[in-house]
Amino acid sequence: MKNFNIKAVLFLNYFVFAILLNSVGTVILQVQQNFGITKSAASVLEGFKDLPIAICSFVLASFLPRLGIKNSMLIGLLMVSIMCFVMPFSNAFWFFKLLFAVVGIAFGLIKISVFTSIGLVTDTDKEHASFMGFLEGFFMIGVLAGNVLFSLFINDHDAQSTTWLNVYWVLGGMSLLSFIFLFFSRLDESGVKNENTNVLSDLKNSLSLFSYKKVLFFLVCAFLFVLVEQSFQTWTPTFYKEILKVPTSMSIQAGAILAGAFALGRFLSGFFSKKLSWIYVVTFCIIGFAISILLILPLTHQTEINSDTNWLNAPAVVYLFPLMGGLLAPIYPSINSVILASIPKYLHSAMSGLIVVFSAIGGTLGSMITGFVFQEFSGQRAFYLSLIPLTLLFVSAIIMNRLKINSNP
Repeated sequence: MKNFNIKAVLFLNYFVFAILLNSVGTVILQVQQNFGITKSAASVLEGFKDLPIAICSFVLASFLPRLGIKNSMLIGLLMVSIMCFVMPFSNAFWFFKLLFAVVGIAFGLIKISVFTSIGLVTDTDKEHASFMGFLEGFFMIGVLAGNVLFSLFINDHDAQSTTWLNVYWVLGGMSLLSFIFLFFSRLDESGVKNENTNVLSDLKNSLSLFSYKKVLFFLVCAFLFVLVEQSFQTWTPTFYKEILKVPTSMSIQAGAILAGAFALGRFLSGFFSKKLSWIYVVTFCIIGFAISILLILPLTHQTEINSDTNWLNAPAVVYLFPLMGGLLAPIYPSINSVILASIPKYLHSAMSGLIVVFSAIGGTLGSMITGFVFQEFSGQRAFYLSLIPLTLLFVSAIIMNRLKINSNP
């Protein structure tokens, strides 16, 4: 396979950060039990993760090709390796704020680098869309693995136990391993460098992206999608623990099933993107997910679960709820690929930065709004609210599809 080595490294980097980033739902659940943190207070962890992603991406997007794609990824991996080896010694909530801030900064470097690299290792628009789908699918495999990994370190018999922090020894080792693999890999970065420009010109090129209506509607789509996605990913463990009343380890494993559904959906998007127009895939997914919410959430009001409940005897809704993720999953890689394939490769870094910024802001708001509604009203109402951004996402995607990147601003 062409560019096999560097493609494998991109998958590995994404896998590591999938575990770290999406552990926030598990950590939110655990810090409530370990440190007596309220839902609203715990929800700020999403902000400590996403806002550094946004700030780092905004600052570095235009300059990353000069810093170097490979160098950026190495810096990000080294940062999280060090922080993971510190976490087993943490004994206060602020350690987790620092952890997610470091992970956020590092992921800002990684995600822009990975998105920029896709244009270097693929040759056609369809190949770009397919690789994006498979890469995002593998990201969700990382989320699944992370939830399973964390659940293995949970002590269901002692809510105050902090033995689960030992999982960070494993995560630190994985980050360091990824750093070593990347260090010895080669990546030709010449395709994303514009030798005839300076820093000011690079910044102007980045700002010029805002002049295109298609880019603007895409950014709205990215913001709305991640707002919905993160609300479900972050709060599913707490929903299972407090609404469905299942054991803590089972609540975290439910997050793994949700991630598995996301992975399957994104792998399928890698296949269907070769066969169908992206707008058909996105439309089907949005409508299907909205219908699933309306059909499945009412079932959670009627669920009776006892202390002996496990995956072999759980009610149907325990399985159905996370499976909805399979419908939501294909949307993100589909819209990302179509916009990146529409612009010159030397602008991919800048566009990737905007993707990360708007995604991070959407994720933060989605998690905080869901946490507030969950605490003040109910978990069901928190998830019903996602129908509003889903409707706006549908409208924005339709408009985006009708616009061309070379249309007048």
